Amino acid sequence: MKDIFDLLGRILLSFIFFFEAYDYFAYERLNKEAMTIYGLTWNQDFFLYGAIFLLLVGAITLLLGYRMRTGAVLLLIYWIPLTFVVHDFWTEPADSTEYRLQSILFMKNIAIMGGLLIAATHVSGKYRLRRIFATTNV
Repeated sequence: MKDIFDLLGRILLSFIFFFEAYDYFAYERLNKEAMTIYGLTWNQDFFLYGAIFLLLVGAITLLLGYRMRTGAVLLLIYWIPLTFVVHDFWTEPADSTEYRLQSILFMKNIAIMGGLLIAATHVSGKYRLRRIFATTNV
């Protein structure tokens, strides 16, 4: 049962990063406009496609349970700056709806960072890529 929960947890955690990569690719123009709003005007293509690369590679390694520490670090390289730049609730008036929304999203991202740190220190269970290849006679 532990191995099934491990696999299910990796699937659920990696899903948000796959979705974010898809969103960046599907809504490229809107994401570039958002980058401009946040003051990131230099080499937007590099940052956008770099983020997609980090998200996809990190999510794949997390999903497969192979080199999870590397994948978690790649995702944290993307996720930490995003959290502090985009969800800066401390710049909003304390009684505003925007303050409440951004503080909730900030705390959710902090929780995701905690999950990534756990994944970085965790060895996957029975359902991981390395174990499947190690037990298969080819």
